[in-house]
Amino acid sequence: MQASKRFVEKALESSREFFIGNGPQGPFNHFFKLIDTETSPAKRRFKPNDLLLYAVTDSGMNKKWGRSISEAVRAAIEGGATIIQLREKEAETKDILNAAEECLKVARSYGVPLLINDHLDVALACNADGVHLGQSDMPVKVARALLGPNKIIGASCKTPEQALKAWKEGADYIGSGGVYPTNTKKNNQTIALSGLQSVCESSPLPVVAIGGINIENVNELMEMHLPNLKGVAVVSCLFDGENISHEAHKLHSVLAKYV
Repeated sequence: MQASKRFVEKALESSREFFIGNGPQGPFNHFFKLIDTETSPAKRRFKPNDLLLYAVTDSGMNKKWGRSISEAVRAAIEGGATIIQLREKEAETKDILNAAEECLKVARSYGVPLLINDHLDVALACNADGVHLGQSDMPVKVARALLGPNKIIGASCKTPEQALKAWKEGADYIGSGGVYPTNTKKNNQTIALSGLQSVCESSPLPVVAIGGINIENVNELMEMHLPNLKGVAVVSCLFDGENISHEAHKLHSVLAKYV
């Protein structure tokens, strides 16, 4: 039994880049059921350039400014956000699922990937484009086995060792930070620019920087021209303000100079 299990695991890992046939189901369906092709996104592998302007939602900020999460996502995308992460740490699972379904409709109407933070169950239930996992969340290897080869998996990493492990287990990209001090995430250790540099220089995967990044310091970060750094992930500089689209446009205009 154990030998058979190891064989299947090895086959899944070895075939994660294989695409056989032209049907909508892909090479392996872990739920043994047909996918609803009317609501499913077109099959596409992760593109590193998707990380250029990575918007991470915050329900508290949206409540503060009197808007729904789907309105916030739409404004971010219209301003230039290239990928969205739905991060709801305090909400009930059913509320996260409802929010994810609303935001997916918006994101897919613009062709922008939407990932779910931490909640693999929600990502599976709503057929999101993938998940982002922290060091204390489900292991990347397990998430990849459940999600299959076509979904995006990101992993938070503060060290080269963590980045290498994430790559070996099947992650698509690394989120590294906090680069600068921030109040968005409590008890988050700051790695500073030097820590980000260490991760970027050793990571086999594309990297997105996160933590306290805004229009005032993004040039300092991008002018380092770090290898594998493909963009920045932001929260408060987009969502903790009245005009999300305007702030996203300003940031995207700066980032575009470094592409």
